[in-house]
Amino acid sequence: MKILTQRYKVQHTRYRLTLGLLLMVLALPACKKYTDAKPDQKITTPSTIDDPEGMLDNYSVLNAQYPSASEVSADNYYLADADYSSLVERQRNFYLWQKTDDIGGDYTAPYNSIFYANIMLETLGKLSGSDPVKMNEIKGSALFLRGSYHYALAQLFAVPYDEQTAVTDLGIALRLRSDIADLPVRSTIAATYTAIITDLKAAVPLLPASPLLKYRPSKPAAYAMLARVYLSMRKYDQAGLYADSCLQLYHKLIDYNTVTASSTIPFKQFNDEVIYDARTSPPAALSTARARIDTMLFQSYAPNDLRKTVFFKSNANGSKAFKGNYTGLSNASLFTGCATDEVLLIRAEAAARSGNAQSALNDLNTLLITRYKTGTYVPVTTANTGQPLVLILQERRKELLYRALRWTDLRRLNKETATAQTLYRNIAGTRYTLPPGGLRYTFELDRNAVNISGLIQNP
Repeated sequence: MKILTQRYKVQHTRYRLTLGLLLMVLALPACKKYTDAKPDQKITTPSTIDDPEGMLDNYSVLNAQYPSASEVSADNYYLADADYSSLVERQRNFYLWQKTDDIGGDYTAPYNSIFYANIMLETLGKLSGSDPVKMNEIKGSALFLRGSYHYALAQLFAVPYDEQTAVTDLGIALRLRSDIADLPVRSTIAATYTAIITDLKAAVPLLPASPLLKYRPSKPAAYAMLARVYLSMRKYDQAGLYADSCLQLYHKLIDYNTVTASSTIPFKQFNDEVIYDARTSPPAALSTARARIDTMLFQSYAPNDLRKTVFFKSNANGSKAFKGNYTGLSNASLFTGCATDEVLLIRAEAAARSGNAQSALNDLNTLLITRYKTGTYVPVTTANTGQPLVLILQERRKELLYRALRWTDLRRLNKETATAQTLYRNIAGTRYTLPPGGLRYTFELDRNAVNISGLIQNP
């Protein structure tokens, strides 16, 4: 992977031995098929603060391991028969919402990153006499990473949060220690989200107030992630409060009039809207050569909406492909980090749901004026729209596609009659359906984790 900063170049060289040893440990579950072999503590426990800081700069392990299966299963795109047939069976099953326990990296990779976070936390607990500011940043970063990866796993492998059943619904296997000899058990949904929120809240006071290195967590990143978590729980007041806390610290937006719409890669990595940079590996189903943007979604953009040309390119057959990724890459990797546009939309939705239409529309207008051709955007007011929430949800769909957010939105919105919807796929003359609240909105656990650890499988 391309080195991100000069600082990273130096640290990568200094710590490559430690990181290499840890990567070998991380490979143990795969090589030994989830055996209970305990790694040598001399390998898994670095001895100075330089070691966990070096881990923190290992982008490929800590920032680039988020799962992509949710976006493969979401409704932002469709596949032609030939492109569907060219995929491996796992992704074909994700696309058609078929029951499968062949999950692979979408299950194991996030847990590898959580392993790293736990190593950092355990190492810091044994060090003394080090720079307290640096120790706080590392500890806060590790807590942020553990919380955000547990959250990403919960969006796939646990049922959607429901206040009425959270204490009995099965959540995910929480990994709060690095010892792989500890066989995991599944927590309840209530315990899962409590652990996620506890980690993220504990990270806030330890992290720097601004994202100086955007591949490292910061206070606004932790606030943004908390807003995202509470939104998924349909705790909209809390989501709005944390979104506001984030925006008080970081609120930069890109004027899309300054973006070269014809560019293959319109946005650079670490652009002005990025608060925290993270991504998935590139799923083959979402490559621009295969994935075609949902026709109705594309048609929903107004003629003067710059996203219509900045986000999409035309295929030879007239269909559209997505290119507006905030990763700065031309492949199918999804941006899963935190950005100002998402946080503004969370605050707007929370305000609309609380009855504060004017505040909601102010946030929406702040975003959209940067998305339209200069001089063409007409601000939305309470006088010219009757349902701010409907408009905000529409703009959320149009703004945040291909960020592994749509699946969670579908799951939570299916809990509300007015926004529940049925998804459809058509392949080889057969129509496949995913109804609101369907079982396939929760993925099965990876078969190896179940076979070796004895975890309770999803239906």
